[in-house]
Amino acid sequence: MKKLGQTANASKKPKTRASPSVDSSKTLINVAHSSVNEVIHLFDTSLEGLSETEAKRRLGKSGLNEIEREKAIAWYVQLLKTVTNPLSLLLIALATISLLTGSLTAAFIISMMVIFGGLLRFSQEFQSSKAAEKLREMVSATATVNRQDAASKEDKGITAGKQIAVKLLVPGDIIFLSAGDMIPADVRLITAKDLFLSQSTLTGESLPTEKHPELPDDKETNPLELVNLCFMGTTVVSGSGTAVVAETGSHTYLASLAKTLSDRKPRTSFDKGVNGVTILLVRFMLIMAPLVFLINGVVKGNWIEAFTFALSVAVGLAPEMLPVIVTANLAKGAIAMSNKKVIVKNIDAIQDFGSMNILCTDKTGTLTQDKIVLQRHLDPYGQDSTDVLKYAYLNSFYQTGLKNLLDVAVLDRHQELKSLDVEKNYQKFDEIPFDFVRRRMSVVVEEMGKQHILICKGAVEEVLKVCTQLKVNGEVLPMDESVHTKVADLQQKLNSDGLRVIAVAYKVMPPDQSHYAITDESDLILLGNIAFLDPPKDSAAQAIKALKRNGVDVKILTGDNEIITRKICKDVGLPVHHVLLGSAIETTSDSELAEVAATTTIFAKFSPTQKAKIIQVLRKKGNIVGYMGDGINDAAALREADVGISVDTAVDIAKESADIILLEKNLLILESGVVEGRKTFANIIKYIRMGTSSNFGNMFSVLGASAILPFLPMQPVQILINNLLYDFSQTGIPFDRVDSEDLVKPPKWKIDNIRRFMVFIGPVSSIFDYCTYALMWFVFGATSVENQALFQTGWFVESLMTQTLIVHVIRTAKVPFFQSRASLPMLLITATVMAVGMYLPFSPIAHSLGFVPLPAVYFLWLALILTCYCLLTQFVKTWFIKKYGYT
Repeated sequence: MKKLGQTANASKKPKTRASPSVDSSKTLINVAHSSVNEVIHLFDTSLEGLSETEAKRRLGKSGLNEIEREKAIAWYVQLLKTVTNPLSLLLIALATISLLTGSLTAAFIISMMVIFGGLLRFSQEFQSSKAAEKLREMVSATATVNRQDAASKEDKGITAGKQIAVKLLVPGDIIFLSAGDMIPADVRLITAKDLFLSQSTLTGESLPTEKHPELPDDKETNPLELVNLCFMGTTVVSGSGTAVVAETGSHTYLASLAKTLSDRKPRTSFDKGVNGVTILLVRFMLIMAPLVFLINGVVKGNWIEAFTFALSVAVGLAPEMLPVIVTANLAKGAIAMSNKKVIVKNIDAIQDFGSMNILCTDKTGTLTQDKIVLQRHLDPYGQDSTDVLKYAYLNSFYQTGLKNLLDVAVLDRHQELKSLDVEKNYQKFDEIPFDFVRRRMSVVVEEMGKQHILICKGAVEEVLKVCTQLKVNGEVLPMDESVHTKVADLQQKLNSDGLRVIAVAYKVMPPDQSHYAITDESDLILLGNIAFLDPPKDSAAQAIKALKRNGVDVKILTGDNEIITRKICKDVGLPVHHVLLGSAIETTSDSELAEVAATTTIFAKFSPTQKAKIIQVLRKKGNIVGYMGDGINDAAALREADVGISVDTAVDIAKESADIILLEKNLLILESGVVEGRKTFANIIKYIRMGTSSNFGNMFSVLGASAILPFLPMQPVQILINNLLYDFSQTGIPFDRVDSEDLVKPPKWKIDNIRRFMVFIGPVSSIFDYCTYALMWFVFGATSVENQALFQTGWFVESLMTQTLIVHVIRTAKVPFFQSRASLPMLLITATVMAVGMYLPFSPIAHSLGFVPLPAVYFLWLALILTCYCLLTQFVKTWFIKKYGYT
């Protein structure tokens, strides 16, 4: 007689391997809802396993059972990436043109700015590891598999097995599972005994999951919820089983997560903001530089000089210090965070941290301790009972095999039971193991050589079935319907509080009984319940309160159920507005989902891809979204978020997928990160406002001067020196103070607002530039080519003074010096630059730079111009803030 499946043609297997995110899930669901015989037939195998020949053939077809992963990025490639952003490429292009046209000084200065900014960024990010490589390391090295060639004829191949490398597993292999094993592929159970798996890194559930080969409910469509499926990367906590391999390698559920990590990380709000500023400046540069070139060429007739001057204008418009200022601000934030034991892997994430207005977070291990704790031990009426704890402890202490997390939680209470002296006063006599039908187990102990006590614990409803009495306040009472109702109500109340409930019962047995069986689990006395919970971290409630105070909404995305999640939200003080289950989003459009997600607090029973989907739709609505998680199931969401945050207890894959890692359990560091990020953002925007408005104003002045003056208003070398000194004055920005009002709410990149600010504030400086032109022309008589040096020197000093002094006006929305004062480094640097600017016309190198000494009366006029300029800029700034806002 031929064994089942031996005559089936291999073509009856699915012809194409499914993609992990969609078709593979359908395949697994189909397998889960098929009987063992149907599954054996589907994969053209048998309980004896595949032959070595057939396994080799399938390996050639399906490929190695390995996770696809991205190649490690060489250090020189990573270094190159730090200078291939749009802004750096623009500056490199300008440096190249300057070099080709003989402007060596300009080429050198710009190149140094790009190199310095790139090296600063590279030094911060070099230690980042590759997430997909860590996923691969999670798979155990070997698996126990049944192969027909390894099976003896006597046992028909059912119990025989051999160790093979996990990467050699193929669909249709029969494997054996036991406590401590890592599941090596996506498999369908054939047999199981007391099999419990830890799926917390995939699903977020803190408690072990019971697995058995029985067919699941036909309505269940989430593969992770199917009781007869086990997934690559999960762990066997206790029990044993056999299974048929359904999916391997890149087709497994775990591989779908690896694929998301191999894909390029989406552009964050920081990337979009900096790129937006770059595009804005390029547009103005492409308009201004050609205009200056044409006007100077036509008016003065010297096209070579006109080209050199236009190139200087282009360099002047380019904020060559922006890469340095941005990176220095980010690096300063990263250093400040590192002092609080936070690793910043991606320094750009510092700014996104501050801009974040929604923090989505996993529950288990992130808000909670990821440790099951025995919370309550109650008699049948809900009163605290030491007897319940005592008997539960004896049962867990003497239970055979690997202790599950619930037993560990019970045994952690040993300090309260020192007087029990278990090993001295109680000896194990026998045990009735757990099975999935009874859903309970019993231990028989002998108390000081006198009597036997059978102690049973398990599912409440199953323990109640074998109880005829209950014990309350030391009195044994008969069980009746009212007691059943009270016990059921108590269980429901505990469950609604997010607690997992186990019943405990006992029976005194005659001391001469030598053997115990399931039949002895009858006429028991119900002692009560033990209730377990994964409690929140001590700092979680304060952290959520602090985030709310800073304008950050918190949402929970978890694979756990709604009831437990509601309990945690209650404990940490997070109001629950709406709850959305993962099963409800499959038929929902992105636009509908975005609307629902905006008002939802709890997203329960969510798969990893569903979590990432929520992040996507929230970001598409213009939100800056952070995600905090610690498991494999969080990796995709961590990568999808603007800023990914992991915690001290996270698995390696989550830490590698994150931008920021909290090394301590204290979640209050989240508030520090938000504040530090907002300081960083505020100081970056300061430079952008100052640089764009000042440079635009100067070039607007140059454009007019080119048309009305018979000579250049400033020599190309003078423009470069002016620009260099001004840029140096900005190096104090990373150390500048930030007004408290700028830290209250999440800031956003508003390119339109930056453009408006540049257009309105820039021409204010031009007004006083033209005043200086008039001063030098009419008062000091610098009206010809022969005395153009005086004109150029006068405008150089005024231009540098106004640009540098106005830093203090633009850096704050308040009145400078009186309501808001810059930091000491900022004050010293700007004062130094202004002093150097006034000294240069009198210095030994003045002649070589085209400068001449200025008359003393010039400085009186300069003081008047600077005073009027500051007053007018403050007035325009105040009007602008009222009309358009400042951030």
